Amino acid sequence: MANIPYWRLSAFYFFFFSVLGSFVPYWSLYLKELGFSAEQIGQALAIMMLMKVVSPYLWAWVADHSGRRIELTRWLMMFATFGFCAVFIGDSYTNIIVCMVLFGLFWHAILPQFEATTLNHLGENILRYSHVRLWGSVGFIVAVVLLGPLLESQGAAWLLPVMVALLVLTTVMSFFVPSDDGHHQSVSSHGILRVLRRPEVIGLLVASFLMQLSHGPYYTFYSIHLQDADYTRSFIGVLWGLGVLAEVALFVVMHRIFHVYSLRFLILASLLLTTIRWLLIAFFVDHVALLLFAQLLHAASFGLYHAVAMQLIHHHFVGNLQVRGQSLYSSISFGIGGSLGSYISGELWDSQGASVVFVLAAVATVAAFAIAWSTIRFGRVSL
Repeated sequence: MANIPYWRLSAFYFFFFSVLGSFVPYWSLYLKELGFSAEQIGQALAIMMLMKVVSPYLWAWVADHSGRRIELTRWLMMFATFGFCAVFIGDSYTNIIVCMVLFGLFWHAILPQFEATTLNHLGENILRYSHVRLWGSVGFIVAVVLLGPLLESQGAAWLLPVMVALLVLTTVMSFFVPSDDGHHQSVSSHGILRVLRRPEVIGLLVASFLMQLSHGPYYTFYSIHLQDADYTRSFIGVLWGLGVLAEVALFVVMHRIFHVYSLRFLILASLLLTTIRWLLIAFFVDHVALLLFAQLLHAASFGLYHAVAMQLIHHHFVGNLQVRGQSLYSSISFGIGGSLGSYISGELWDSQGASVVFVLAAVATVAAFAIAWSTIRFGRVSL
């Protein structure tokens, strides 16, 4: 990978996911400390995720036709930082919603742009994607583990300046990443509608929607679930970090796993293990050993699934369809699926309880398993 800007790509992933390592585990706790109800927290996170339906595809057409992805990434990072700073105007429910809309509108468009940039820089070394992407997981771990004790001792309000600092650092790192203009493919031999009519593509997108739907309770209420079970914020941070550490370990060997197992087998294994994970969280939150094991399964529920989905999306959406393919996958799965999962879990959390919500998450992954089983046929990829 001598000609690949490995460390510059990796540094961007590190800081980008350190922002998520601050936001995802602790934002719901911050909102709870402000006095918001579970329903309001679910709505706020759902609206933020809903921006992922609109934002990525809104910018994808410009990126795919101009090829100026990294320049667009820099502008999006700056606007996302300014959007998040709206939180300092006030802590009313209305202002939090405005902040989520402004932040999400730009933030969710960044990763599809950068993923396409990374894959184009990798070129024939595409299976080394996981070696670059793992630094994002490292950034997530560092943020979530260090921030837990800080928030526990100083209060959840410290989340805000930390988030802003990390957003600024991510923006700065984007200026060190070179453009991939030289790798830009101008034309695809298939229109996007033709690609979307393929049963395997339909199956992948529907399964991805259900997979992220099932993650709604996890990303929105897992920290609250653990806090209600009397775990400290420091331990909550350790659990989040453990999950992503397992993901890092998987990314290190992912290119070799691709060589041994078919993508069909891997995506089915991911969905099965995710089902087990949600059931463990539903019924065994008081059993530390099982909770630790459930967190190790994050390697399957996010790391394995995302790595396989990236390979499939890159295979089906080529040329000037690259960013639109990435954006469509992001919009349908993390956008529609994630926002609906957050909203539903917020509506049911107080009335039905955590166990019921996580069981429903397991039902969603079982449905995704059935769809993937019947549609996805892709075999092994070679090194």
